[in-house]
Amino acid sequence: MLSTAVAAVAGAVPPPPKAKAATVVTAPPHALTRRQLLAAAAVASTLRTTGASAVAAPRFAEIPGSGGVKALDLREGSGEVPSAGDQVAIHYYGRLAAKQGWRFDSTYDHKDETGDPMPFVFTVGSGKVIPGIEAAVKSMRVGGLRRVIIPPSQGYQNTSQEPIPPNVTPVCDINILDL
Repeated sequence: MLSTAVAAVAGAVPPPPKAKAATVVTAPPHALTRRQLLAAAAVASTLRTTGASAVAAPRFAEIPGSGGVKALDLREGSGEVPSAGDQVAIHYYGRLAAKQGWRFDSTYDHKDETGDPMPFVFTVGSGKVIPGIEAAVKSMRVGGLRRVIIPPSQGYQNTSQEPIPPNVTPVCDINILDL
């Protein structure tokens, strides 16, 4: 009787479900897998950034015979190139590379009676400016705008000209206005 009861209870338990065959979902032949799609996107982005429309970043070049002054022409001038003895009028904006671009001087800060910025005027070869500025100006044309990185040896290496400390690397933007 007990065995009949156990059999009755055992029979009441439904059998475990039969395993169904796994359904494989296939993509249509024209669809890409995720891996193929990601690879295609990577190739497309590379082609986009290296294509003909990509512009190379400008680079500084050392001015020959300057003692290490590096220059980047932001605008080419079309006028004359100054030579020794020429009086030159420039605008400049000077800052220090090691002091997060701290500005130490600019001709744009010095105004005349009409409120216009006063250019700095000097004679090429007179020694009135640091050698790095002299080297930059001697290789520019009137109307040009140049950014220069001046090593301490061509700037303020052993002198302190307040507020500029010695042994710093100035970065200057120079614009030749006139000869």
